[in-house]
Amino acid sequence: MNVVLARIGKPHGLRGEVTVQLHTDDPEERFAVGTVVATEAEPGSGVPTALTVASTRVHRGIWLLTFEEIPDRTGAESLRGTRLVLPEAAPTAEEEAFYEEDLVGLEVRDTSGERLGTISGLEIGPAQDRLVVRLEDGVTAYVPFVKRIVPTVAEDHVVVDPPPGLFDLYREAAE
Repeated sequence: MNVVLARIGKPHGLRGEVTVQLHTDDPEERFAVGTVVATEAEPGSGVPTALTVASTRVHRGIWLLTFEEIPDRTGAESLRGTRLVLPEAAPTAEEEAFYEEDLVGLEVRDTSGERLGTISGLEIGPAQDRLVVRLEDGVTAYVPFVKRIVPTVAEDHVVVDPPPGLFDLYREAAE
């Protein structure tokens, strides 16, 4: 299985630029100009097995990429839904890559071991991902999925060390 770095969305403009939904914490390095990125696409789609990054930019918080192999909007349209991947065996693969299906259902505990709730989802964000946590009292909270706040991801639980008042904000909003 490969590590998904991003998923290509819709074309942007006429010159082959595409939007991407990021699944990496380091897009600047992963999509540096000149980087060759492997692809996963539907069989028979005609999508090349690898694409060379020609340019990157962020427009209104959305990452936009162009590839040397894709000269225009028609080519960009053919890429829609393609996953940009890093082979799992590659030495530069992200050490701690977690998939939503691996996280949903895990118990959430604080640093003292007290049960706080259960993970109900993972939201991929432009700056960072967020765990969707269903707290014990039924309130839904969002926890930045960064090492400082989520120091441990174990087989059956995660440990969170949230900033003071984080969960109170969601409880107040639910009232």
